[in-house]
Amino acid sequence: MKPILLIFSLLALASFLFSQNADLSGLPDFSTFQPKKNKDWLIHPIETATEVYQDGSKDIVLTNGLLLRRWRIEPEVATTHVTLMTTGENFVRGVKPEARLVLDGDTVFVGGLQGQPEYGYLLPEWLDSLTPNPGAFSFHHFETGEIRPLLDWKRTGWNGQPNYPPKGKRLTFFYQHKNEKWRGVTVAVHYEMYDGIPMLCKWLSVKCEGRKELKINHFTSEILAVREEESSVDHADGLLTPNMLVQTNYAFHDMSSRFSNQAVRWLPDPDYTSQVNYRRQTPNLLDVSPPLGPGVMLSPGDEFETFRAWELYHDSHDRERKGLAERRLYRLLAPWATENPIFMHLTSTDPEVIRTAVDQCAEVGFEMVIISFGSDFTMEDVSKENIRKFKELADYAHSKGIRLGGYSLFSSRRIDDANDVINPATGQPGGAIFGNAPCLASEWGIQYLENLKAFLTATGFDLLEHDGPYPGDVCASTQHPGHTGLEDSQWQQWAMTDDFYKWLREKGIYLNAPDWYFLNGSNKTGIGYREVNWSLPRDRQIILGRQNIYDGTWTKIPSMGWTFTPLVEYHGGGPAATLEPLSEHLQAYKSHLWQNFGSGVQSCYRGPRLFDSEVTMYTVKSAVNWYKNYRDILNSDIIHLRRPDGQDWDGILHVNPNLKPKGMAMLYNPLKENILRKIKLPLYYAGLTDVTRVRIGRSDLLSTDETEPRTYILNRFFEIEVEVEIPAEGWVWVVME
Repeated sequence: MKPILLIFSLLALASFLFSQNADLSGLPDFSTFQPKKNKDWLIHPIETATEVYQDGSKDIVLTNGLLLRRWRIEPEVATTHVTLMTTGENFVRGVKPEARLVLDGDTVFVGGLQGQPEYGYLLPEWLDSLTPNPGAFSFHHFETGEIRPLLDWKRTGWNGQPNYPPKGKRLTFFYQHKNEKWRGVTVAVHYEMYDGIPMLCKWLSVKCEGRKELKINHFTSEILAVREEESSVDHADGLLTPNMLVQTNYAFHDMSSRFSNQAVRWLPDPDYTSQVNYRRQTPNLLDVSPPLGPGVMLSPGDEFETFRAWELYHDSHDRERKGLAERRLYRLLAPWATENPIFMHLTSTDPEVIRTAVDQCAEVGFEMVIISFGSDFTMEDVSKENIRKFKELADYAHSKGIRLGGYSLFSSRRIDDANDVINPATGQPGGAIFGNAPCLASEWGIQYLENLKAFLTATGFDLLEHDGPYPGDVCASTQHPGHTGLEDSQWQQWAMTDDFYKWLREKGIYLNAPDWYFLNGSNKTGIGYREVNWSLPRDRQIILGRQNIYDGTWTKIPSMGWTFTPLVEYHGGGPAATLEPLSEHLQAYKSHLWQNFGSGVQSCYRGPRLFDSEVTMYTVKSAVNWYKNYRDILNSDIIHLRRPDGQDWDGILHVNPNLKPKGMAMLYNPLKENILRKIKLPLYYAGLTDVTRVRIGRSDLLSTDETEPRTYILNRFFEIEVEVEIPAEGWVWVVME
């Protein structure tokens, strides 16, 4: 064969090997898509199911009737639209690569198109003139399928989310490279979209086959050029970012979704040369990537999977509506966070004290005992004696219908030089997020997790309260068996935490953790409070506690946060700060009980006992019985009415259009005299439109009572106005059906 013919033959072969397998014939045609008339998705179920469509020979569309993502697949895959269908707004202003990888030290893109003449907006007629990014991984084929569960969830106790996993569709684009250097490497870009919510999920996987080892130094799983939310000629810091929520399961070191999110950045777009900002620093380029690493090495046959990113697109700037949307995200993706056992924090490991606490919990209707910090409990101790002791106690608790668990501290402690995280700046221990901390990938850390698993399995414990979970510490050690050095230290420690928390969910072991690990399997975190405030006088604790609840439920559903009740002294404060003796402070004790149960936010009732007299016992039992009677609505989402300020009434409103009691308002009076108030209750998110029947309830120490129902007509703003008398330093509730 002549050289020129050989060259053309090789080019033809290469073209065949790397040609797009874009047979769209198996997909329904987008022209047949007819979304059903959608009502408000936050109130009514959406009947349009998620589907993957073809649109002509060049476009693939993924939509659920609320959100649409469109890809041009010829000559290369590139996102051209993310459209919020309720408003018709396309968030995308420009095409970018679908992902970015750093492999063996080289930066390489995945998919994408280049040549867009203007990045302030994107016109459809420009698309045919765009060309693939040179040197990028090229589209090979795609697959579709059903949603896969994030993890295996063994349900235990009451929960507020019957359906899991969520329904929807999965779409995966597969890419390969023409360069011999990357032969055998397949990159998959995965998308999931869920029925009934304007949200999608994205992540990557990289498979290494038939080649030498491959190092993944870094990845960016989402690069999205989004239209700006706010412009300024002179300033960029503090500008509003695009009106969408991006969450990942690479989240730690905070009790809020916003500040724990380690992998989401809004950056300036260097291609956007016509933006208003003089220095071109407008934050409107979404970048989803880890702050360090992962730095992992793949052997032939290995597959690496990134964390996931969920994009929720907002149709409003209203704080309550955006909060309701975020809370819906967590109900859908992390329904284990709707489990909400009533628990006490026990301050002793004495078997008799534990049995007494179990008996008291069973008597008043509590559901769990947590052997707390400060009790000398050590879950790391897997000696036969320790296992035997606590298995007997767990068996006793179970015989009474009570779940038993305990506390373990991981971070903010020192082990030794060999096992602590090594500061990359000094080469020595110290300088971690909490000062000194062990490395989870050290020999000690690996054994620590194994000991916890062994203890929980052998004793039958039902809960782990994991204090100081992995907070994101990096480690420069090259001697720890679970990571090779600084580059992979954060990723490997996070991955170990992720695996452990998923194991807990599979076993049905409840997990309290003061970090944002919900999308990894955690059930609950702190509502948000300053611990030393519980050493303040009782009357101040009560109002501050309601403020904590009010502020902590804008983005958390009630079951996602715990608050605190110091039955015994905590961080000082003496008798003025504590509830013991309980029978002598019944009104304060009752105030804690009713504002906690009334919000659906469970408290850590910390002490050796729940009651010290028959009257105290009935006081607790009455509150628990009332809560369980209204448990479904009290664990429903909160509408914020008036923040506690100690000057007048304050209150919250639970709403759920899917229940018979569609709304329940909890109204509190911090003043020392009775007050009569006319209070407007917004019932739009309760799903009420015309009329509602209303009952008003009150409680004394031992009983509860409600008025006969009265019919109210809603005004044009879906409100009713209710006149209520709230007793001095007391409360009432208002039920709407």
